[in-house]
Order: sequence, then C-alpha cells, then structure tokens
Amino acid sequence: MRGQRAALRPSRAQTRGAAIAALVALAPLLPAAAVALGAHEVDTRLPYLCTLPSGPQTATVRIRATVPDRATVGETIEAADVSTTLELPAAVAAELTALGAATVRAETTLTVGVGQNGASTDVTWLGTAQPAAVPAEGPLTLTGTGDVPALTTDTAGDLTLTAGNLAVGLAPSKADGTPTDPAALSVSCVPGADAEGRTALATIPVTPGSAATTSPGTPSTSPTSPSSSPSSSPSSSAAPSGRPSAPAVRETTGGTTGAPPGPASATDPGKGPRVATENAPGTAGRPKAPPCVTEKPTSTSLSAYITGYSNVRKLDGASLIPVSCVQLEQGEPVIDFRPDGTLHLLQKSEGSLRYQGRKQTPPFTSTFLTFGFAPTTATLVLEQAGPLVVESDVLLVFPDNIAETYIRVPLVLRVLDVEVNGTPLDVGPDCRTVTPLSSPEPQPSKYPGDHLVLLGKGQLLNGTDATGYVLTSGGPLTGEVTVPAFKGCGTGGENLDRLLTASISGPGNHIRQMQGQTCAVGVEVPTEGQCTADRQPYVVPKPER
Repeated sequence: MRGQRAALRPSRAQTRGAAIAALVALAPLLPAAAVALGAHEVDTRLPYLCTLPSGPQTATVRIRATVPDRATVGETIEAADVSTTLELPAAVAAELTALGAATVRAETTLTVGVGQNGASTDVTWLGTAQPAAVPAEGPLTLTGTGDVPALTTDTAGDLTLTAGNLAVGLAPSKADGTPTDPAALSVSCVPGADAEGRTALATIPVTPGSAATTSPGTPSTSPTSPSSSPSSSPSSSAAPSGRPSAPAVRETTGGTTGAPPGPASATDPGKGPRVATENAPGTAGRPKAPPCVTEKPTSTSLSAYITGYSNVRKLDGASLIPVSCVQLEQGEPVIDFRPDGTLHLLQKSEGSLRYQGRKQTPPFTSTFLTFGFAPTTATLVLEQAGPLVVESDVLLVFPDNIAETYIRVPLVLRVLDVEVNGTPLDVGPDCRTVTPLSSPEPQPSKYPGDHLVLLGKGQLLNGTDATGYVLTSGGPLTGEVTVPAFKGCGTGGENLDRLLTASISGPGNHIRQMQGQTCAVGVEVPTEGQCTADRQPYVVPKPER
C-alpha cells in the first residue's frame, strides 16, 4: 500500500521539474519583477580629480550597477550591468583635438573597496569604452563596461562597496584611423575633496542563513546607495567567531565545490580573518605574493604559488612569469599493478590559476631587443582556456619511490601594452595568440588539442624529505612551448598581427617553473609553515633559470 501511495505522489524531482518548466514558460514576464524583488540599482555620480599630461582637471564619474538586496554566508555576490562613465571637461576635448584626434577609445580600471566587520580588501572593475567622437566643444564622455569579479564571504555582517581611484588609458585616433602622436595618454583620477563621505556605492546585508538567526534587538539597516531607497532588511548578527572577516574575490564561474568549513573558533588560527590581500594575517614572514584564498574548500583542496622563466627563442631572451596562485582539488589515489610486476600509485587532480577572480596569471612586463636593436617592452598575461590537469605517477619501489608528474593546461598569451623604444604601440584590447600555447604531448590520443605540458620528476626516499618535484612539496617543472601566431592586434585599421607574430611566435621555447610547498586548505589544523593564518600558501618560490 505504501508503494502504491508513493507511485501516485509526484517525486521531488518531478515537482522541481514542473516548477522549472513553469518558470521557463513565464520567463519573458519575470525579469523586471526579479530585479525588484532581489536586487537594486546603484547609480551614483561622484566628483574626481584627474591628472593628465597637461595638468590636473576636474571630472565627474558615474558608476552604475545592479547588486543584490541581501546575501547569505557563502553565497556568491555578483554585481551585474556594471558601467563606469567618465565625463571630462571641454579642456580635455580641446587637448585631444590639438593632437589631431577625431575619436578616442578608453580602458578604465576602477578600484572598489570591499569592507565587512572592520576588515577590507580591494577589487578592480575593468571597463572598455567603444571609440567615441571627440566633441568640437563641450565635455568628453566615455562609458566603459567589462569584467567584474564576484565576491563571497564566510562571515555575517554588512558588506560595503566603496569607489576608489580610477585609472584611464586613452587611445586617440585621427580621422583616417591612424593613431595620434602620442598614441596613448594615461589619466590617473582620485575622488575629489568634495566626494568625501559620498563614495559608498552599496551596502549588502549578509546573514548567516536559515540555520541561524539574527541577534534580538539588532537595529534595522538598508542596502543603501546614493540612488537607492531604504530597505527594511535587518542587519545580521556577527559571525559565530566574533572576529572580523573580509570577503574574498571569487570568479563567477568555476572554482571548487563542496561543504564549507565549520564555524570559526576564536582559538583556531586557521579560521581567522579571510582578507584577500598581500598583507593578510600570517603573511608577515613571507615574500610579497598575490592573494590566494580558496573559497569553499574541501578536505582535498590544495593551493600553491608558482613562478619561473620562459625563453623567447626569437628574441634571444627570457620572460619572467610572476608569482601566480594555483588552486587544486585532488582526485582519489589509485593503486595500479602493472604486468611487469611493478606497483604504481596514480592520482589525477584538477584546478586553475587564480588572480582577482579570473583564471590567469597577474600581468607581467618583459623587455627584449626586437629584431636585435629595438628595445621593446610588453605587458602580458597568460589566460587559462580550459581545465588544468595534474597527473601523478609514483613508482613504489621501497624504500626509493620515483615520482613523475605531468601538468597540462591550455594558456592563451594576451598582449596588453607595447612600447617600442619608449614609444607606445597601441595593440588594442583583443591582442592575443590565435590558439593556446602548445607543447609536445606524450599522450596525444588521451590529451588532444593545444596546451602547455610541464613535467616534474622527484624521488621520495623513505624517512627523508622528497627531492626534485612532488606535487605536495613542490619543485622544478620543465617543458617546451610553441607560441602561436597573434590575432586582434592593432587599432584604427592598423594590423599589427604580422609584426608580433614575426617577433615572438615559433617553437622551441624552453620553460622552467618553480612550484612552492602546497597548503592543505581544508584540513582541520594546517601543517605549520605551509599555510598562513587565513589558509593561503605560506611558501613563495623563487624563479630559477
């Protein structure tokens, strides 16, 4: 009888499916209501003081975004429809006209402070403005839109967003599309003196979630912004530990999954403030390194720093790849008995590079002599274009175990800025390799496609420290890479693809990276000397040629 009743009652999956189908059918009618119920718009105008080559100029910056009305601990907090509009006075337009500019393109970088419970960190909101006509008279208005990292926090309390400094790169062009001389102008802007106290963009209450309740008598606050109306959302109670914790930058897509760690304890240094900054707790004794905080770690989460050199054969030089954060989820180890009688321990892990919520290295600058005589400086970044896979094979021959580890990852080389003999060369916002970098692949049928391959070899003698490379202790990784041709380089009708391809692209570029000791992020008590107080990798390796 029980089974018959169960058969007549729709399952949870069926009910959920029906609900989703209903939402899909109603989707055209829902967007406006969804925004009204769960988010509000930020729209604020702030006075800024901008420094141009000709001197300081006042400006107005308008910042627009849609942010959540509220969030819960561990929930991803995303700002949508973000735009930064810079209104420069007529004097700037006249200055560009004097250079012969008919249009101008802009790249903006807005620093946004993120604060919670007395702790804070900074994130960057990037924007690219489409080419705009330089007005014959009146102000010059440029609106940039672009990438904005998502945030998470493991602590309850109001989370505030505050506008900070704004960096702007201007690329003026003549009527025929050729760049002016100079080809680029750098503009640095800071909030004006009369902006004091008005740079707040939004306040988002973060609550502990359904399992917890707010403190009785907590005063009501609102997710206010200069353009939003007050809300009756109550402020949440403090975090269980009573210790301040700042939000950590997290990419909107990807990242590790799994249950978050338990409530913080006032006596547990591993559950302290999670401030994604270079001066995070416990980092005083280590070299400078970018933030490397793992969001929602599991018991198999690892993180580490990596840095090194890559030769550029055509330019007869080497490029330093900066200290970069790598986050991994370890796979289950497997014992493999081979027909030859040997015993192997196999493990496959996956992960990604992390920098300001994106799967990439920090930007880095390299200088070479192009064609043997022209000093050329380029700002570059390596962007991850697919999964990073770590495959370890340990030959168990007691007491001398031999480890061999392959790291595979597709990386696109992007060129941000170029200067030739001190003169800026405008490569535009989309200058990158046509395909990812490629290496000789020992298992092409298993790992097809273009990707970088690094190999590390190590030895684990029973009772002693590992030598060479082992995933958990780090060490040297080597490989050889082919740099593909470039595309999307140049602006205003000028195609620089062939120039960069002729200068850089080609095979036979040796690469050597050094990985530091990993931090086991999700364990209850991290090993001393491996993790900082907020569970970032403590060991920062030095590059070796």
